[in-house]
Amino acid sequence: MLTGKLIAVLKGGPGSERDVSLNSAKSVVEALKSLGANVVEIDVTGPDFELPAGTDLAYNVIHGTFGEDGQLQRLLERRGVPYTGARAMSSEVAFDKVLSKKRFVDKDVPTPPHEILHIGRSVKVHLPLPIVMKPPREGSSVGVHIVKEEAQVATALADIEKYDKTVLVEKFIPGRELTVGILGSEALPIVHIVPKDGWYDMKNKYPWMGGGGGTNYICPADISDSATAKVQAAALRAHQALGCEVYSRVDVILDDKDNPWVLEVNTIPGMTSSSLLPKAAAARGMSFAKLVETIAILSLQLS
Repeated sequence: MLTGKLIAVLKGGPGSERDVSLNSAKSVVEALKSLGANVVEIDVTGPDFELPAGTDLAYNVIHGTFGEDGQLQRLLERRGVPYTGARAMSSEVAFDKVLSKKRFVDKDVPTPPHEILHIGRSVKVHLPLPIVMKPPREGSSVGVHIVKEEAQVATALADIEKYDKTVLVEKFIPGRELTVGILGSEALPIVHIVPKDGWYDMKNKYPWMGGGGGTNYICPADISDSATAKVQAAALRAHQALGCEVYSRVDVILDDKDNPWVLEVNTIPGMTSSSLLPKAAAARGMSFAKLVETIAILSLQLS
């Protein structure tokens, strides 16, 4: 299906997840070449990048700012170039955790109670501790703080201000950290995330970047059939509530009463050796190359 097609792999980006994107691109490029595609790698640092004439598909693996927030998608649409993944509008909504929260609430997707703070105004947290504080437009747990004591609020705000003046505050829900890949209209096997130390921050997500103890992954997750069905249903509802196309990865907390709580939807999930969407696909019997091909085919069908 992809044999002979000219595919430009867009990688890097200007945001905080650049290194992760470059690593994802290595795996995707290798897979595309194994499928017979004519692959060109484009290191994108802003809107002024060039694509080869006759590009059949832009394969977007830019995580975070510019690549995942709708900007790149709108640019490619103006250029008339087909691209992988969610379209501009759904990308914009999914990337912004405040917009996502509103959509989740409107569409009855189970999600933790929350409030929005604006740095520079009189800032007071009303939710009872413990809470999670995060910038609304970053990924890979950048700027995320689990706050258990009042004294930690100021430290969290100071760090988050590096990224945004708006702060999303959520009730901390203890439980199992799960993630669900969505491919087309199917929820893939659930991945249970078990950090070896601390919580699932960027260092534990990507131990190859240095400094983290790493994470164990259990897929399919060792939970009951009924809990599995509830988690997958909640993830699919979240994906659909945001209008996402092609694929995504939905992060969910399963509490001690087997209630799922959707945290966020990632429209350009990682495709590195330690990434979770490929693990879920493998548990379904789908090779990495087949996953890469399926994403491409579903995306071309939207063009």
